[in-house]
Amino acid sequence: MATDFAAFWNDHLLGRLGITVAVALALAFVLRRVARAVLRRLSRRHPAAYGMVSRANAPMEWLVPLLTVSVALRVTPDVESLRLMGDLRHALLVALIATLTWLVVRCIGALEDLVIRLHPVDQADNLRARSVVTQVRVLSRSTMVLFILAGLAAVLMTIPGVRQFGASLLASAGLAGLALGIAAKPVLSNLIAGLQIALAQPIRLDDVVIVKGEWGRIEEITGTYVVVRIWDERRLVVPLNWFIENPFENWTRRSSQLIGTVFLWVDYRLPVPPLRAELERLCEEAREWDRRVCVLQVVDAGDRAMQLRALVSSADSGQGWDLRCRIREGLIAFVQREYPQYLPRTRIQWEREPDDAPAGGPAPAAGP
Repeated sequence: MATDFAAFWNDHLLGRLGITVAVALALAFVLRRVARAVLRRLSRRHPAAYGMVSRANAPMEWLVPLLTVSVALRVTPDVESLRLMGDLRHALLVALIATLTWLVVRCIGALEDLVIRLHPVDQADNLRARSVVTQVRVLSRSTMVLFILAGLAAVLMTIPGVRQFGASLLASAGLAGLALGIAAKPVLSNLIAGLQIALAQPIRLDDVVIVKGEWGRIEEITGTYVVVRIWDERRLVVPLNWFIENPFENWTRRSSQLIGTVFLWVDYRLPVPPLRAELERLCEEAREWDRRVCVLQVVDAGDRAMQLRALVSSADSGQGWDLRCRIREGLIAFVQREYPQYLPRTRIQWEREPDDAPAGGPAPAAGP
């Protein structure tokens, strides 16, 4: 008789549980439709909120039902005696933490996209835009990593066995703790380096840099590495903390304007003023020259020739490379056309020995 009553009571509670979950899901469906309509109208009035609404749509589809079911189970005391209630509530808690983390990450990504759209970098004077985009992108990626780690830690703290194991690891400070610290060091160092790069900005997106002897542009900055697009379309992937711990060249730190150099070796007898006039003419005809610097100087004097250095300026590194090649070709063509005899030469002077000198040594001295 008692067994039959217990079975009836359990069946009754299971039915109550099913009805509670069904009502909670129906309420979640209604709330989700109302929220979707409100957010859609808000996005129409404020186009900037459209990206946020579209990004948050997927996690909200799961968050609202989970919240309604959790609240319904909390306010229904009759189902507390069921054996599966502990596991069900724990599963709901884990799902809520994961969904909230997902929602926060998607919202951060929506804010990042909004700021990037408001600051386009496809303009001539894009220094300010590149600065803002770099800060927002690095900070958003770092914040995403922090929230994901926080969500994972919150999930683990809900499991008693894992919570006790983590506490014992922290208390023991043994080899396991040391291995965990060593394994987490690259992640933490890259995270801190990302914050430093976002705040101090030693590099920005589309900056021209020299990294490990390679010329390229900063193509992407993530939470752990930087992608440098090399001039020959290769990609150099560098960890974030490398830019904090090592020196490198940044050609667009304050401005994209550069001064390029062209070196020539010529004979000492070459007159410099005509070549200087030719340099000025070439600069006036070059569309890459920004009319700031155009100088020709003798910078070295060797045992066989003298070295000339031409300084020319340009608006950016790409035009500077083309301008240097144009000036170098023009100066060489001018010397070949006007002063071909003054190109660098190697001089050798031959001395003829007397006919009566012996083959193996100097001529014999004359007698008294």
